[in-house]
Amino acid sequence: MLFGGVAVFFGGSAALYGVWSRDETGTVALVVACAMAALVAFFCLIQYRRRGARAQDRGDADVADGAGPVAFFPDESPWPVLTALGFAMTATGVVFGLWLFLIGLGVLARGVYGMVFQYARR
Repeated sequence: MLFGGVAVFFGGSAALYGVWSRDETGTVALVVACAMAALVAFFCLIQYRRRGARAQDRGDADVADGAGPVAFFPDESPWPVLTALGFAMTATGVVFGLWLFLIGLGVLARGVYGMVFQYARR
């Protein structure tokens, strides 16, 4: 709910700012802020629809309703480090050449793929 309101605020601000100021840079920054807040709001909405109201969200819940496993917390993973290395190589490749950019893009793609599908069979 909070991030949805923030997204609406930034969307309205972007529309008004874009019309009145005709400044592309500020308008794009506000649109990106709107999109980022909307992404978080969408994620929270999907999680709420999947899992329903938590015991903390209900006024009639007992203490025992909140007992049990909270969520799945993964073990340590090498994929975030590989993703960061791939991003660093890709960014460095912008400066030093296409060959390093393409190698970094490959490493970055493998790291993101590993993070996304690491627990797919869980």
